[in-house]
Amino acid sequence: MTLEDDIDNLTRIPLFSIFEPNALRMLAISAETRLLRAGDVLFRRGEISDGGYVLTMGSMALDPHDDGRPQSTIVRPWTLIGETALVAPSTRPAAAIAREPATVLRILRPLFHLILEQHPATAARVRDFFRQRLLEFVHDAGVEASAFDIEIGSLT
Repeated sequence: MTLEDDIDNLTRIPLFSIFEPNALRMLAISAETRLLRAGDVLFRRGEISDGGYVLTMGSMALDPHDDGRPQSTIVRPWTLIGETALVAPSTRPAAAIAREPATVLRILRPLFHLILEQHPATAARVRDFFRQRLLEFVHDAGVEASAFDIEIGSLT
């Protein structure tokens, strides 16, 4: 695959679809490529995150049990794993295990933040993206949103 192919494929991921072209190019060039064999553990449930991963080849099982029970989610190429970990440290809610030979792009949080610092328009779009995600989460959770909206409004 060429760099241009990677960039085109990254735009299929909702978060990256809002990136300016130069920001997306910087991401594609700077992300670390990791090769995994079947059965390799990318990360374990409970680990502290340092960024996110984009699966570019193969498939991964996301196992919230981390104890050998059947996996609940299988992800395929051009899936972003650890979206929230790109903006803030968090605990991994599931283990990620390669089901077959796989390739991922590792996007460390400092790289993601650097891209946002250098591309203010992309940073504004990303802020709005996560603001909307948070509002949807609050709505889906059934939380009374009126007071919450006032607090979230301060993010804009």
